[in-house]
Amino acid sequence: MSSSRRLFFALTLPDALQQQVIRWRAESFTPEAGRPVAAANLHLTLAFLGDVSAQKETALKKLASRISQPGFSMVLDDLGHWPRPGVVWLGTRRAPRKLLQLAELLRSQAARSGCYQSPMPFHPHITLLRSATQPVAIPPATPGWIFSADAFALYQSVFENGRTRYQMLEQWPLANQDNP
Repeated sequence: MSSSRRLFFALTLPDALQQQVIRWRAESFTPEAGRPVAAANLHLTLAFLGDVSAQKETALKKLASRISQPGFSMVLDDLGHWPRPGVVWLGTRRAPRKLLQLAELLRSQAARSGCYQSPMPFHPHITLLRSATQPVAIPPATPGWIFSADAFALYQSVFENGRTRYQMLEQWPLANQDNP
């Protein structure tokens, strides 16, 4: 049994939105485009934590429980392909300020707790396809779904039987939206 776990903070997609994204993705991309991410693994990462000890995990959970940020909504209206990591993603053209604040808060707390944080700017996205290292035809438009966030969660990345699955460990509510 490992003494550390591979963790990240993320926003969970509601089941109905997961299913809409899966159907749309199947219609929009060829099988050669990349390996589809399982519906249950669709999420928007706020802060990647890496391999975290049990002690550090407890401290991060305590810090997360103190966060009092408002909920928000965003339009999923942007698509892209990052060839180097081989990722096709769905995102938002205008990231809500409240989303950026929540991610920055979690990333800075993670860094202070000793979790390496990429120097790359935060780019909110949902990974749709992996192993997309060849050029991918990106559809000209997205359905523009509205994604409302009312909570964030801590996830563990578990690799077993040749597959990765994400397991929610704990979830914290965001305050009621005063103005979306």
